Amino acid sequence: MPVTASEIGGPIAHGGNLSRARALFPHAPEPWIDLSTGINPYSYPHSPLPDNAFARLPDPALAERLKAIAAEAYGAPSAAHMAAGPGTQILLPILASLLGQGGKATILSPTYAEHARAARMAGFEVTETDDLDRLASADLAVIVNPNNPTGRIVSKSDLLALAAIMRAKGGLLVVDEAFVDVSEAASAADAVDAGGLIVLRSFGKFYGMAGLRLGFAISRPDIARRIEGQLGPWAVSGPALHIASEALADGRWQAMMRQRLRDDATNLDILLIGAGIPVFGGTSLFRFVRDARAQAIFRHLGERGIVTRRFEERPDDLRIGLPDKNGWRRLEDALKTI
Repeated sequence: MPVTASEIGGPIAHGGNLSRARALFPHAPEPWIDLSTGINPYSYPHSPLPDNAFARLPDPALAERLKAIAAEAYGAPSAAHMAAGPGTQILLPILASLLGQGGKATILSPTYAEHARAARMAGFEVTETDDLDRLASADLAVIVNPNNPTGRIVSKSDLLALAAIMRAKGGLLVVDEAFVDVSEAASAADAVDAGGLIVLRSFGKFYGMAGLRLGFAISRPDIARRIEGQLGPWAVSGPALHIASEALADGRWQAMMRQRLRDDATNLDILLIGAGIPVFGGTSLFRFVRDARAQAIFRHLGERGIVTRRFEERPDDLRIGLPDKNGWRRLEDALKTI
């Protein structure tokens, strides 16, 4: 039977926690430069919100319109294949519960830790592995593609082969494509009709609006209806409906931003490598560093008001996001004194 949150330990540490950074480095200069997330530092320039965006309940017709726009943007077969929720985080335990009372869950790791937590809370026996072949024996298989934090990419052919194995035995493959907007990875969203496969897409990372809280599960229409039934009405806020409907249809901005992020990632690589810090992977929203000095680098930057993402369970690893236009000089100066 499902376990409670208290039975699996306390909350998981994530990036973006400036209160924790201030506690660790109380004498660091302000304002902080937060490089601990993989969120675009350039938010989408949406039009003004309607006057009633906060005053009225979200309009169901606008929610259906958003799903149609999202389906086209993400390559899903139709709006009926889309379930929209307040961020992909809230969708994880719902997806884990679709198979009933637990079983075996295998997660391609190291990766976003909330997938394992959600599976454990749904009663699954969780295994984390870096061997793709081991996922075939699971009831619930999870792949983050491209991966956070390493940037590893699993080919679409391998994803579909694994989905076919899951489908044949009544299992499920969840592919989290939170960072596919800024990657060469091929989306699996167009293949969900065959079954055994659910694809997650996150709005806030690429569009630089993580606080908006919007994500999508793409699946067969019957599964999408089950997910939406668990979410209940008004799962997506009025402001999110307005902003995301604009952003997901704005192909010109998307193309411009992908190029800008690629350029910024290249500049970040130059700074890191120039400081003797090897870059092992990542996406154009973050770079992945594996170095025996990772904890010292974290402290050095933290003391200068620059917070990166460290991993207590993997002390040699760091994830370093992109600074905004005002943060590059401070980062460069800090890296010169590593």
